[in-house]
Amino acid sequence: MTNREREVLKLIKSNPMISQEKIANILEITRSSVAVHISNLMKKGVIMGKGYVFSKEESYICVVGGSNVDIQGYPTGSLISGDSNPGTVKTSLGGVGRNIAENLTRLGVKTKFLSVVGDDENGKKILDHAKSIDLHMENTLVVKGENTSTYLCVLDEKRDMNVAISYMDILKNMDIDYIKKNDYIIKNSKFCIIDANVPEILEYLVTTYDVPFILDTVSASKAKKIKKLVGYFHTIKPNKMEAEVLSGITINSESDLQKTGQYFLDKGVKNIFITLGSDGVYYKTPETEGIIVPPNIEMIGATGAGDAFVAGLTYGLFNNIKIEDQIRFAIGASILAISSEETINPNITSSLVEKTIEKLIFKQNKIIL
Repeated sequence: MTNREREVLKLIKSNPMISQEKIANILEITRSSVAVHISNLMKKGVIMGKGYVFSKEESYICVVGGSNVDIQGYPTGSLISGDSNPGTVKTSLGGVGRNIAENLTRLGVKTKFLSVVGDDENGKKILDHAKSIDLHMENTLVVKGENTSTYLCVLDEKRDMNVAISYMDILKNMDIDYIKKNDYIIKNSKFCIIDANVPEILEYLVTTYDVPFILDTVSASKAKKIKKLVGYFHTIKPNKMEAEVLSGITINSESDLQKTGQYFLDKGVKNIFITLGSDGVYYKTPETEGIIVPPNIEMIGATGAGDAFVAGLTYGLFNNIKIEDQIRFAIGASILAISSEETINPNITSSLVEKTIEKLIFKQNKIIL
């Protein structure tokens, strides 16, 4: 492959729907020259067909969701409401979709992330960080004149969330037109994760594309908005409260969990994972059902555990791991998250997760179908 062909290929990879005229303008060559280079790339089997589909591109996960900057504060002593508390304030990159995408990338899964940021300093930080870890955000929508989403939370002395405020108005710019321009990324993904912070496009996505979708419910209030769409998802991971909202079933017992799992299965969901806090994870598929309980782990930071768990589950699905092992891997990923003061443990890798779960003793209650 010539140097010029590599330049053309790089532009096509960043946007497979790019026009030959635009390539010519960027590289400052003639349109006819671009056509020749593309023809050579097609002859060499590097690209093929309309939209420059890549013949040898490896499998990847697509994530659609929010990117923001997290501002987190926690007190030195006990949290006193209505007063100024001495403590620590930290700023980091966040957003449910972005956190899942970064965790997946660090776990070694190629990940393409569709999101929106402002043209401010925070937006630049998010995009620069993505490049540094090889998270593909080339197709992110950058909105001029708007601020990147911000999430402000206050933790108590146990590092549990006390209150939070999310400023995510910019997400309204992630509309159907944006999805249509980038739908080749969704269509060619092995799985597509959607965080429920984008309800405006969620229905369009799951009713338009024939891709196994994974849902991160995010919150009970978000679950209420997407209740009617739950059957379109291949895999869901609500907590107990979110599962109750999605199903309309109050969960007070193992029997209630089974009813809830069957409800989702009847709706068309293939994999159901309901997180139960210290009581573990209930799971159900057409073939199996049970509860896996992890050991008690000392928590350093509470934020990011759920995002790491979803990334761990997706890693298991992506690599065709047995469902019980998927859950153990996901729990291992979430343990590494809460073992770090950062929202995303910068040291997380698939091998470190494996080493972590090797040392843990899980309780398993396999429900007989």
